[in-house]
Amino acid sequence: MNKRFASVVGASLLAYLGVVNAHHSFPAVFDGTKPVAINGKIVRVEWMNPHIWFFVQTTEPDGSSAEWGFSGAPPGVLMRRGINKDVLKIGADVKVEGFRARDGSNHASAGRVTFPDGRNVFTASSEDAAPK
Repeated sequence: MNKRFASVVGASLLAYLGVVNAHHSFPAVFDGTKPVAINGKIVRVEWMNPHIWFFVQTTEPDGSSAEWGFSGAPPGVLMRRGINKDVLKIGADVKVEGFRARDGSNHASAGRVTFPDGRNVFTASSEDAAPK
């Protein structure tokens, strides 16, 4: 009985640590001194905790194609703002403003997402709004 209990507790702890590790603070992952503004088409949306991710295909200045991944707020936060996964439709043209990942990869925080009709939504967590 004690071994079974210890196994359950151990497995639960490992699962919890995975979630804690996946949730990050803005300054640990993104550089508030490196703003980005990417224009392109949404090609994928991952609507899940702890943060949503969506991916935008863009054309680089040299003419090559690149995919950028943007981290947003948790789904519950976005839904309370009236933003559901149907707002970020695959194939939609968007301009995404945020801050580049510290590792220099094509990942960034997703601040403002602007659509061709001028409508925009703020997809970042409140902690990402104004880097310190």
